[in-house]
Amino acid sequence: MSETKPPRVLPAPDSDFYMIHQVLNDEEQAILKKVRSFMEGTVAPVINQYWAEDKFPFELIPGIRDLNIVGVGFNGYGCPGGSTLLDGFIAMELARVDSSIATFYGVHSGLAMGSIYLGGSEEQKQKWLPPMVRLEKVGCFGLTEPLVGSGAGGGLLTTARRDGDTWVLNGQKRWIGNSPWCDLSIIWARDVDDNQVKGFIVENKTTPGFSVAKIENKVALRVVQNGVITLENCRVPEENRLQGDQSFRDTARVLRLTRQYVAWESVGCSMGAYENALKYAQTREQFGKPIASFQMVQDLLAKMLGNITASQCMVVRLAQLQDQGKLKDEHASLAKAFCTVRMRETVGWAREVLGGNGIVLDYNVARFMADSEALYSYEGTREMNSLIVGKAVSGFSAFV
Repeated sequence: MSETKPPRVLPAPDSDFYMIHQVLNDEEQAILKKVRSFMEGTVAPVINQYWAEDKFPFELIPGIRDLNIVGVGFNGYGCPGGSTLLDGFIAMELARVDSSIATFYGVHSGLAMGSIYLGGSEEQKQKWLPPMVRLEKVGCFGLTEPLVGSGAGGGLLTTARRDGDTWVLNGQKRWIGNSPWCDLSIIWARDVDDNQVKGFIVENKTTPGFSVAKIENKVALRVVQNGVITLENCRVPEENRLQGDQSFRDTARVLRLTRQYVAWESVGCSMGAYENALKYAQTREQFGKPIASFQMVQDLLAKMLGNITASQCMVVRLAQLQDQGKLKDEHASLAKAFCTVRMRETVGWAREVLGGNGIVLDYNVARFMADSEALYSYEGTREMNSLIVGKAVSGFSAFV
């Protein structure tokens, strides 16, 4: 009798081909391991259903809070501290399972909390940041408008007018993640007196003249609840104006940090699509053997992994520059533009590996493919980020 061959042991899908996680110390790797365990064990089993239903999984918020990652990169006020590098790896790990959860986290911990941390007074930081760390208060970031997206730096239509000890805000904001249900909004408006952009903390549920309409029928990041904020003679006390912000340059400090966050997030999205495609290819059989054994499939897998590895190396260096105090706008812009383009290629190839099953939610790749389109556009389009880089390297501004 012939001996039965033992079953082939296949390598587990792993998108960290260059072992990039080893740049973290042991404590940071332990934090990342906790995040991965939560995302794979708690989020992954339910997220497709929430995506299909266009709903946010509020029952996951306590689990995210218990990870003690909200406010990573900020010191004091209950924040856990840590490096920009660790924050980037967390973003990547969240997005590796779901880009919507990563976006929810980035909007709250990065954009909203970052605005207060960088531009708020000491009193404002003491008041708002601790409950935001505990996710007792959740924030959003209101910059983009229905008629103003890429041109936010030069022409916000939302206005702020000083009236004694209060400010009167009028205008609209669009595509504001978390806004249909969160507690506070960071609203950026143009001061009619000096024409400068200023930031305001608006308490959503108690401020007259503030309303939100949820944006329906999205085909990307469906778990994230985006809204259109309308401000009609919305009165905000002077104590809620971000005291350290006097112009759009102050707003740009926050965007510089979060733009690099999106680069990390896009790498995570690529990793998730690749790992799901590889897992599928190892088990899906055609012509009597797994499709992962076919040359053309292996070519796609290698190209995906090349995109991911190049992007990982770029964002790691980006975070190191930030931690060294050397990060410039053009550094963040190049990473955001490059990594999202590579992501778009990667998720497309992942869908190609799955054939027709690549458009079915059950296999996950379809979700990564759809969500990638939002990551590709927000926090500055590829074109706008390319012009920021072009100006820096050429000395000429090509902005119209």
